[in-house]
Amino acid sequence: MALMMKEDQIHIREVWEHNLEEEFKLIREIVDDYPFVAMDTEFPGVVIRPVGNFKNITDYNYQTLKDNVNMLKLIQLGLTFSDEKGRLPTCGTDKFCIWQFNFREFDVTEDVYASDSIEVLEQSGIDLKKNNEMGIDSNRFGELLMSSGVVLNDCIRWVTFHSAYDFGYLLKLLTCRSLPDTQGEFFNLINIYFPVVYDIKHLMKFCNSLHGGLNKLAELLEVERFGICHQAGSDSLLTSSAFMKLKDSFFNGETEKYSGVLYGLGIKES
Repeated sequence: MALMMKEDQIHIREVWEHNLEEEFKLIREIVDDYPFVAMDTEFPGVVIRPVGNFKNITDYNYQTLKDNVNMLKLIQLGLTFSDEKGRLPTCGTDKFCIWQFNFREFDVTEDVYASDSIEVLEQSGIDLKKNNEMGIDSNRFGELLMSSGVVLNDCIRWVTFHSAYDFGYLLKLLTCRSLPDTQGEFFNLINIYFPVVYDIKHLMKFCNSLHGGLNKLAELLEVERFGICHQAGSDSLLTSSAFMKLKDSFFNGETEKYSGVLYGLGIKES
């Protein structure tokens, strides 16, 4: 069963340029013992829709993802590490540790964005000016993530919710390149960097009583949120807790055969 927690037991560790290296040092120390990595991102929304002929809906969805991720910039990333029982690391402290990485590249005065998305993020307490001034350089983040043991590791289980865009932004950071033209090439990269992925939105298709977004799912599963909605650290923790509850309640702890699918896209080649 997933761990019972209280608000004052949770520490969402804010990561900026000045403490990036020391926080990755902690992550390298705990990743082997906490190999379930729940992930969420915040980004400037969806600003363009492709036109033309598409083979099917998943092809259209991928082209939309590719065009937007290639044009836009990541704002925030949340990571929650846990073991198979849902237990979280404390990193030598008296609190459970969640990581929230704040990136510097997005500039609300110059970059394109979906106004409703940015409005939600600002209402949720994300300080875009502070991100600009103190945020992480995404290239340096990509370098540290590459050598962290978190990616390129088939012992890691990535846990996400409706996460094609999340992985798109991470792949852009890791490869320092635009996303590839086809879904096939995209999933080849997923298979290399994130060998085992679970998208809860896909798992929900096999649970008749479950529907809706992450907040609705948490409500149905009676999973409590800690922290602020629409901030990536809190959302990653909620994703982690919901997955553990879902795994135990609906799949008897066995979810392996449902891995490799990102909701809205095709199937990851094994």
